[in-house]
Amino acid sequence: MLMTLIPLFDEEMKVKAYSVFAQKNNYLLNPMMMGTARFDGATSIQGLEVIQAMGIETISDDVDIFVPISNINVFTDVDSQCGDIPHNRIVFLIDNTIPPIDMYISRLEDLKKRGFGLAIRKLAVSEFESYKAVLQLMDYVFLNNKKVAIDKAKIYFSKLYPHIKLCAGNIETAEIFEQLKKGGGYQFYEGVFYRTPLTKGEKEVAPLKVNYIKLLNIVNSENFELSEAADTIGRDTALTISLLRMVNNMTVNSGITTIRHAAAMLGQRELKKWINTAVVNALCADKANEVTRLSLLRAKFAENLAPAFEMAALKDELFLMGLFSVLDVILDRSMEEALNMMTVVDDIKKALVDRTGKLVKVYDFMIQYEEANWPEISRQMIIENLDDGVITGAYMDALEWYKNVMTGKN
Repeated sequence: MLMTLIPLFDEEMKVKAYSVFAQKNNYLLNPMMMGTARFDGATSIQGLEVIQAMGIETISDDVDIFVPISNINVFTDVDSQCGDIPHNRIVFLIDNTIPPIDMYISRLEDLKKRGFGLAIRKLAVSEFESYKAVLQLMDYVFLNNKKVAIDKAKIYFSKLYPHIKLCAGNIETAEIFEQLKKGGGYQFYEGVFYRTPLTKGEKEVAPLKVNYIKLLNIVNSENFELSEAADTIGRDTALTISLLRMVNNMTVNSGITTIRHAAAMLGQRELKKWINTAVVNALCADKANEVTRLSLLRAKFAENLAPAFEMAALKDELFLMGLFSVLDVILDRSMEEALNMMTVVDDIKKALVDRTGKLVKVYDFMIQYEEANWPEISRQMIIENLDDGVITGAYMDALEWYKNVMTGKN
């Protein structure tokens, strides 16, 4: 099974929910599944399978999870599939393949009584009237910013269904997000806008970020000195505390008290990886939390994909490529300008700026995967002879790693 998480933001750019999108079968690898066999296991709600396998706390400790359901699995025994997942954390996401007829309306009413939230997407303007009975039950409606007159739709729903929370979807740029936010009326915002840089009227890089960039350049130089890196870390209290805490967790006795000792304990390779991770995290301090999460997830996911793409020897470069893949957003520069400020190998620059070179196929795969573009992922899996279990394992391991990094367990 393939799966990914897509964030939903509020006006303050805080993540308020995630949508789980999954695909159980690769129809290009299994063409027989395109026939009647596609209904095998169709009553299983794949999003709930994912949450059960990962644990809801790995996705998030406190936000709601939107789980797509179909016109078939809407009738399944959701209680048994939920297990110990709290019903009030799950919002079932339907679309216009579920028709507004009595048997579906009754089932949606039942799900509502059981404590689940309900949301609908992909509803055309021409269907608004016929879906009245369904809309009365909805907690959320997703409005596609590119396919409907979203401002008019907002007025329509605010007048007829004031209880519904509106989600502005498919937002491509930060400028569009700001326009929609200024108009108000939306509870959630979804799209790639949070990972696009604001390059207009760009300002000087803040002094603190300049210092962090210097540290990154030290550790990404060939054969850097541990002592130089340690001394630079020592000028930043937060990095010092983070390093000492991590190294103390690795030792039997908590006797590490100096930064140079901690650096020596890690060794050059692990110190380089930790600094890159910690510093990018610090650089994201003035950005949406999801930018940090995206950077770290991409880094670990790309590293985990290395063996599958027969690039095991390049796993460190792939980690750094993923980590720096949002550097343009962090520094509000074009990717080329941002990378020119850094010491990185040419292969990483080629992948992130020119979309060429030996690392780019992993970068391409990673981007398509996080956007749940399953047809393209299926195509690439055939070309690269990739196993979906390996890919899903790589992604789930990245999620677990991210959680551990942010809670200080790594």
